[in-house]
Amino acid sequence: MTGTLLFFCLVFLLPTESCRTLCQAANKSKEKVPAQPHGVCDGVCMDNSHCSQTCPPGTEGNMGFSCKKNKWYKVTDTCRTLNAFNIFEEDSYAAKPFGETIRINEYAGKSETITDMLMQKCPTDLSCVIRNIQRSPRIPGNIAVIVQLLHNISTALLTDVDETKMQSYSAMANHILNSKSISNWTFIPDRNSSCVLLHSVNSFARKLFVNKHPIDISDAFIHTVGTTISGDNTGKNFTFSMKVNDTSNEVIGQVLISQEELKKVPSPSQIISIAFPTLGAILEASLLENVTANGLVLSVILPKELKRISLIFEKISKSEERKTQCVGWHSLESRWDQQACKTIQENSQQAVCKCWPSKLFTSFSILMSPQTLESPILIYITYVGLGISILSLILCLSIEALVWGQVTKTEISYLRHVCVANIAATLLMADVWFIVASFLSGPTAHHNECVAATFFVHFFYLSVFFWMLAKALLILYGILIVFHTLPKSVLVASLFSVGYGCPLVIAVITVAVTEPGKGYLRPEACWLNWDTTKALLAFVVPALAIVIVNLITVTLVITKTQRAAIGSSMFQEVRAIVRISKNIAILTPLLGLTWGFGIATVIDDRSLAFHVIFSLLNAFQGFFILVFGTILDPKIREALKGR
Repeated sequence: MTGTLLFFCLVFLLPTESCRTLCQAANKSKEKVPAQPHGVCDGVCMDNSHCSQTCPPGTEGNMGFSCKKNKWYKVTDTCRTLNAFNIFEEDSYAAKPFGETIRINEYAGKSETITDMLMQKCPTDLSCVIRNIQRSPRIPGNIAVIVQLLHNISTALLTDVDETKMQSYSAMANHILNSKSISNWTFIPDRNSSCVLLHSVNSFARKLFVNKHPIDISDAFIHTVGTTISGDNTGKNFTFSMKVNDTSNEVIGQVLISQEELKKVPSPSQIISIAFPTLGAILEASLLENVTANGLVLSVILPKELKRISLIFEKISKSEERKTQCVGWHSLESRWDQQACKTIQENSQQAVCKCWPSKLFTSFSILMSPQTLESPILIYITYVGLGISILSLILCLSIEALVWGQVTKTEISYLRHVCVANIAATLLMADVWFIVASFLSGPTAHHNECVAATFFVHFFYLSVFFWMLAKALLILYGILIVFHTLPKSVLVASLFSVGYGCPLVIAVITVAVTEPGKGYLRPEACWLNWDTTKALLAFVVPALAIVIVNLITVTLVITKTQRAAIGSSMFQEVRAIVRISKNIAILTPLLGLTWGFGIATVIDDRSLAFHVIFSLLNAFQGFFILVFGTILDPKIREALKGR
């Protein structure tokens, strides 16, 4: 018996399984193994310990378990029913319990792989394995065998792939792409199996020859279309409508090629596109990554002259609270990459992407952000707060203008009110430009307008920070040095240089360096880019540096006030505490320390509480400036009473 099995191993060698492994499994099946429940480890469960169990009767392979929190969890599974003996349709290959006697057939004269046998038995249509594949359970080991078979077929067939072969190939792939198999991909030991499948299907489709008539091969979980094109076409689009869950709901995906792009293609040429409704979830499950595809996965096989296409993805989860990213699959690094695509437009129903196909990027989709950042509460707080902030700043500047002559009689008070007035003015302009930018539909439709709006938002928000820095430096100057050591004109010129000169230099350099390469703006909004050029650092770094300086300033003010209270009576100490509290209350909004909560949102970007606090403090900053910088100032109240 053992000699016969060894002979069969040489004849029907599986690419996924060595002869030695197969024969060892056969020998083990004859050994008497103690009976125990399948899928349960009998060893002591200690954290990070591992064990292995044989598969249920009638299947080959084993299951691996890992112990976590005193409980066994399955981590790998190679259980399979498919092998070189039973994958073909003839009676001699009919499915049998593993270990039974199998008859030798006419191919026993030479060593062949299962793919070689397939090429000999049904070379015209590859159909002689379909029935047994479709009858096989979608367990992890069977999935791995079929993936390897598809990979070997795509490698063995160099040319001459016609519609009939593509139909058989799609039928095999469709079986393991079934939505009911998604969870089983998690247990395949080779985590790259899903990547191999995607690469194999794309490679096979690349060899497909499209004749005069278009090709349309539609299965439940893979849909392939192909057509010929010429330079005089007005444009091409492929529309897919496929189910993604075990319901009647379908989502749509479209591939659009413009007439301008088609003119670059020599005639005649062919285009092939493939849609996968479940492959995104399978990639997520097998690679164990926290990235969720929120649409079809669309593969495109194009002539090398075509460099740009548009893709429209209907969203599977139509949540308005989650951001969408257009991505391409990096075939070498086996990951989704944002560099391959750009988001053109997005709403709750769909996303429009512009993508650049290449040898590295053939497949595309949209990803759903794992965390919810744009809560309706945040949007409501932001816009209501901005409205109140703008009205408060207008009122603040009106009051300053009304009482200016009465409250700026001394040099110290004059410089202080110059800072307050310019903080209010720059924040008002920043808020107005922020609203203008939010009403523009996006960089694609209004690129020049977006560049202008983003530049002014960047410049004026930086100006707010630098005027806050100017006020902090003024306070430090007042604490550490006598004011009259420098002329008033020099101090005013210094304040304006810091408040407007520094932010202007930063904003101009940022746009000059990044805009020529179209890296100034974000793809989806009129704001500084982060993904490619990191232009946003030109705002974040100066802002956080100024917040740190202002924190030091508040600390020095508190220390100075506390020293004045040493040796005082209890009444004087209470007054000192009140004075410290006033200083903190006034300096915090005026010097931008509320922006320090932005650090908390970066550290824990999933915490809604941090985002709400940050939005409240900053959206209402104009109101805080009105209250603490103007209304609570005794001199201003006195001047208003006098008028």
